[in-house]
Amino acid sequence: MTAERVGTWVSLRAALRSRRIGAVTLQSFSSGLPLGLVWIALPAFLTYRGVDIKTVGLFSLAQAPWSFKFLWSPLMDRFGPRFGRMGRRRSWILVCQLFLALSILALAGSARTGDVGVVAVIALLIAFGSASQDIVIDAYAVEVLERSEQGLAVGARNALARSAVLVAGALTITAGQRLGWPPVFAFLAVLFIPLAFVVLWSPDPEATVLPPRSLRRAVLDPLVELFRRSGALPILGFLVLYKFGENLATALIRPFLIQKCYAPEDVGVGTATIGLIALILGAFFGGVATDRLGLTRSLWLFGAIQSVGFLGYVVVDQLTPGNPCAGGVIGAVIQPLSHRLVMLSSIGVENLCQGMATGAFGVMLLRMTQKQFSATQYALFSSIFAVGRIVTGPIAGFTADAIGWTPFYLFATAASIPGLVLLQRFAPLGGREPQLEALGRAEARPVTRAGLAANSVAVAAGGFAFALAVSALLGALRAVRGKPGAAVDFAGSLARILAPASTSDWLRLASLAVIGLVAGAFAAAFLLARHGIRGSGDSRHISQS
Repeated sequence: MTAERVGTWVSLRAALRSRRIGAVTLQSFSSGLPLGLVWIALPAFLTYRGVDIKTVGLFSLAQAPWSFKFLWSPLMDRFGPRFGRMGRRRSWILVCQLFLALSILALAGSARTGDVGVVAVIALLIAFGSASQDIVIDAYAVEVLERSEQGLAVGARNALARSAVLVAGALTITAGQRLGWPPVFAFLAVLFIPLAFVVLWSPDPEATVLPPRSLRRAVLDPLVELFRRSGALPILGFLVLYKFGENLATALIRPFLIQKCYAPEDVGVGTATIGLIALILGAFFGGVATDRLGLTRSLWLFGAIQSVGFLGYVVVDQLTPGNPCAGGVIGAVIQPLSHRLVMLSSIGVENLCQGMATGAFGVMLLRMTQKQFSATQYALFSSIFAVGRIVTGPIAGFTADAIGWTPFYLFATAASIPGLVLLQRFAPLGGREPQLEALGRAEARPVTRAGLAANSVAVAAGGFAFALAVSALLGALRAVRGKPGAAVDFAGSLARILAPASTSDWLRLASLAVIGLVAGAFAAAFLLARHGIRGSGDSRHISQS
């Protein structure tokens, strides 16, 4: 069934009258605040404290809860508090907001010392609370929105969420350097008070969505519905890779600009003003365009645009060779007005392109999700997507350190191509809507428990080995950078990774292990949901689903 197409201005007027769209849009600000804090502000905070770029890149692993939130989302689908007449989704949101406010206050207390280990632990707590909040906010949006409202709502949600990301990120960077980081972090915690009143004002869905009858059904049924589809793997690969190149290019944009000696005010204006406006326009246009152009055409058009939208940073890199302000150095180079204008223009173009692709991608996620399993299934989709964002941090840090910024951004463009190749499998170029309903079911071939364990361990080991080899290669390339005729010592680089001697070395090794664990966990989930366990009740349940 295709959503009714309406004019843009008609959609805008409807949005102003729709309490449903208003509720999911305002709630998205609460979702974006902790993401901006962990994703943007904390890496900059550590960079200003003189932490090396490799450790800052590894710090993106604090975002891991956003990738693993599907593990506890069935609990939030099956159970939930009820405060008065509020439904379980809104009640859960209030619980998560209280947890986030307390965690960010703890961050404000620890910011005075700036201990990397303490900050990392608190960042993980914030990410856990934020991921839990996202589970129920997204589930609420799936349940409360009408299909005809999805495109407009996704554009508005992405715009306001990204606004919150930039407020908690770029504005926090500027204010933190001028006013001190502890009071700025405390202010972010206080913002959750008015956001709680937004939840109280939000309506419950008109149609009651009953929770799964058991925790077992809450865990298994959403996975079965997805993984038993014959085109499941291309879709899952698309979720990871569609925005992989863009995520890679922007993973370290703030440290990049800081190392190029742009003042905090310039970085703040670029990301929090120009970038914010461009991102809002892009996300809004990308969501609304899915009704006018069709979802397939929007995904193709905006996917191609986002793959080159960040190449303006190549020009920024060429204008200021090297990294004169690396290691916390301030004022080594005073950027002239022409350089600052180029930097601001590059941020604007990149955010506009990014926003359009994000808007179309968000509509895709909503249309793939079943209301009965809205928390678990949407969490699974967004967790798979978040894998691409999380792994890009370590990859970006080591790649940029090994080959330099300009080759890094060109590499990011090439990394955007696989996502479009996978899109062709279920949304061929030239079509209007993805053929999700046409995907048939694959034949179930149950596996033994030993086979499941062996396959999972093998995939985990393969993922770790691949990540280890790539990291060793990047380290070897970095060692010979600027040394013509020097040999690439891959074996020596590999040995140094496997014999960590510093905190940064241990963090790098841990990040490689996490990549392997994620790969193994995915393999286990896929085999269990698609084929089931031979001779078990789960196998019979899966085969009948």
